Amino acid sequence: MSAPTLASGATGRRTPVRPARVLLHVFLAGTALAWLAPLLWAMFSALRPYSETSDKGYVSWPDTLNFDNFTNAFEQSDMTHYFVNTLLIAVPAVLLTLFLSSMVAFYVSRFDFRLNLALLLVFTAGNLLPQQVIITPLYRLYLLTDLPGITESGKLYDSALGLVLIHVAFQSGFCAFVLSNYMRSLPDELTEAALVDGASVWRLYWQITLPLCKPAMAALATLLSIWIYNDFFWALVLISTGENMPITSALNNLSGQYFTDPNLVASGALLTAIPTLVVYFALQRQFVSGLTLGANKG
Repeated sequence: MSAPTLASGATGRRTPVRPARVLLHVFLAGTALAWLAPLLWAMFSALRPYSETSDKGYVSWPDTLNFDNFTNAFEQSDMTHYFVNTLLIAVPAVLLTLFLSSMVAFYVSRFDFRLNLALLLVFTAGNLLPQQVIITPLYRLYLLTDLPGITESGKLYDSALGLVLIHVAFQSGFCAFVLSNYMRSLPDELTEAALVDGASVWRLYWQITLPLCKPAMAALATLLSIWIYNDFFWALVLISTGENMPITSALNNLSGQYFTDPNLVASGALLTAIPTLVVYFALQRQFVSGLTLGANKG
């Protein structure tokens, strides 16, 4: 009879409020508000007509709030066309990056040989190079690479294939590094048992190791989707035709030569952010569980 009394007494005690914990919550709340402030301000501006903000200023109480700017931004920028362009670039780039980097990670993590660490460092070293350093030779290389019948331009330049390849090249090193750490945390007994049963290397990779890496793959897929979707630098340099550019360039269609409506641009920016939010919320559980991937070894 004493056990329930002790349990209820233990649970009935109130944890004392510590000043450090209060300061921590205040800091976290302030940081969250600081991050949300630009988004909330952009939403507030996008819901107001430009005529009202030009008369009263942006720091004023609104008289009219509607979604007209979102409708106009979607129609004027031809956003559907650019969404399709981005989809044709981001989806193959993410899938190829995960597939190729997982193969590299599997080889350097599940097989012991003398140069496995050096091979992983070679892949990872590519992420240390600033993109601006190689843009001139890469630009000339894209102009000299002929692909007749494969791309509309007949070259690697000004094509979705060119953007897919450059994204795969730049993102594979980071993904291989992360996946190799995660695969090293898997028990070696799985590999040994599969080899004893006569499993091939491909089956060991595709049917045994890769299914166990779903949290890591989902986390990387979320990051890659956001990075590639938001890229503007490579599209600006390696694409010359406006119709072939991704969604990040659609905002340029909302800026006139002599006049730009900031409220319209804000609504267009919010519309372009919707797909990244959809990807994040769809993979949120796997993304959170993958934040510590490879941190512990079993």
